Amino acid sequence: MSIRALWIITQEKGQSGTVRFSKRYPTVERRAKSLAGPRYVAVPEDCSILHPLMTELGFTDPDKPFVASRDDCARPQRSPALELRLEGRGGGVLWPLLAIAQGGLILACLPLVDAPPEPRPPLPSLASVSQGLSLLGGLQSFLCGAGGKPEGEALASRLALLPSILLQVCPLGTPLDSPQTGAPHPNTNHSPAGAQKQPAWKAGVHRGRAVVSVALSEMVRSMQYGSRSKQDLWDVHGSVTCKCEVEGVLPNVTVTLTLPPNGSPLQDILVHPCVTSLDASILTASSVDDSDGSAFSGPYKFPFSAPLESFRLCSYTSQVPVPPILGSYQLKEEQGQLRVNVSLKLHESVKNSFEYCEAHLPFFNRGQVGNVDVKVSSGQLEVSKEKSLLVWVLGQKFPRCREVTLAGTVSFSAQSSGPTDPLCTGLTAYIKMYFRVLDLTLSGCCVDQHSVQVYSTAKPRITTSRELVSSEYYIWNSTGDAPVSSGLLMV
Repeated sequence: MSIRALWIITQEKGQSGTVRFSKRYPTVERRAKSLAGPRYVAVPEDCSILHPLMTELGFTDPDKPFVASRDDCARPQRSPALELRLEGRGGGVLWPLLAIAQGGLILACLPLVDAPPEPRPPLPSLASVSQGLSLLGGLQSFLCGAGGKPEGEALASRLALLPSILLQVCPLGTPLDSPQTGAPHPNTNHSPAGAQKQPAWKAGVHRGRAVVSVALSEMVRSMQYGSRSKQDLWDVHGSVTCKCEVEGVLPNVTVTLTLPPNGSPLQDILVHPCVTSLDASILTASSVDDSDGSAFSGPYKFPFSAPLESFRLCSYTSQVPVPPILGSYQLKEEQGQLRVNVSLKLHESVKNSFEYCEAHLPFFNRGQVGNVDVKVSSGQLEVSKEKSLLVWVLGQKFPRCREVTLAGTVSFSAQSSGPTDPLCTGLTAYIKMYFRVLDLTLSGCCVDQHSVQVYSTAKPRITTSRELVSSEYYIWNSTGDAPVSSGLLMV
């Protein structure tokens, strides 16, 4: 991995940015020119890159939240890997320009892509992107210091040291691994031969009590129509987040995910670049039919060299047989008011213990809510301050029968206007569910505390957690029209 250029920019609120440091590498630029051929776009001067970069990051023109060249829906967003369109004579596009911002400090670099510019290779296939972000993250930690914020005098002194540091850790534009002195780690079967090496862009090592935290979170989406002509849809997306505060240059950790005996295999698994090796069966897991016996059902082992910062170890999808909450919504118009009937049932496989659970019933294109004559079998019903939304607070538990109902009438004030929506006209309406369940995943996936292996001189305290959270969870009115999009969830 090599970089063509590097920029450090500071920006005060309400002011334009200032380039505090920049570095270009002519030898890498020659390679970029050779690879791109006639499509080559040179790295511009600092004055030419500052304004388009600040515009792309949304730090200019606060009175103009929409910028066509940046926010057009036809242009996919790939932050923090930006497509920077240069201004002025010659123009051109720099891609992928990596940028991260924190507390008025912006770090950006342009990595070398070892491939022709057209067709563009997919971002996940470019090692230079993840390695460039790691470089920027290390420089950010160095410049911001222990407090995590760029202080004036301290930042100036660190910027003064940056040329000599880059000369050592990134000669000729290529970050190097610098060996650490001292004896090698006794667990040589889990570390490279000889002394451990620390990436040049990793700032410092952990000092203090060793703690490893692993958090598993699953998000469930659903579209329920209550109609035989429309198929209900749902899916599950999971992610595992780790934070390893362990002494050592590159402490080796292994996290294992397990499923229940009848659990559906994990699919579409993506892993962080720090994962050192992976079973081929995990890599080839994809969205396959449940009847396909070739699907790998675990256990899923992820050995990695732990970064200091919190990071997403992996993400996955899972096919589950039913959504956690099944709903029925009927909305009818009678004599100038709406008659509402709602039934929600918690599936028997889901733990009846919520951190929170609410059902929101918005009303569009009807004015503000006037009279509400509605009864609920459990929980409390509230009207939002804007008088356009009924909030059904179900609390932390469903009743023992695991089913709750809402029924009654709602009328509206003709004198006051409410929110409008071009989609939800007539009887096209929905309920949106918000809930969170601790110590539960819909797929059954979990991280056993005793399965987390840490190869370190100090025995760490290991904490694990898991949760199920709703995301885009809709129940549509079965007596009205509802949007359907090619069998996929609408988000």
